[in-house]
Amino acid sequence: MKSFQTTYRVTYSDTDQMGFMHHSNYLKCYETARWELFRSIGIAYPEIEYEGIILPVINTSLKFIKPAFYDQKIIINTRIKSFKGARIVFEYQTINETGEIINEAQITVACVKKITGKACFPPKKISDTLKELIDK
Repeated sequence: MKSFQTTYRVTYSDTDQMGFMHHSNYLKCYETARWELFRSIGIAYPEIEYEGIILPVINTSLKFIKPAFYDQKIIINTRIKSFKGARIVFEYQTINETGEIINEAQITVACVKKITGKACFPPKKISDTLKELIDK
């Protein structure tokens, strides 16, 4: 699948005492990038919730290569690595203004029925859309 691009400008409140974007804020950026990717393929998160499905994060792996700094514009490339059963695996690559890779991540979410809290297959529209994207 071709990657989807999101941009973000690091705010002052994103940074820590060292002047770096705090590690926890990468996860917030990745969540935004993930939902923007879904929106770009015609799946808005409110639609998923309307179907009674939630997508909690069940695994994360982040590799910090270089820091991001206050007021720096970063680009987040997101792609769906795999989709099998209830799990969707996303890959991320964050790039700074000079084109350097500063962070890489992999995040897995699971499709879960909100009412029961049990893993489930996603609704057909989502499943079909994801399969089509991964096959490209």
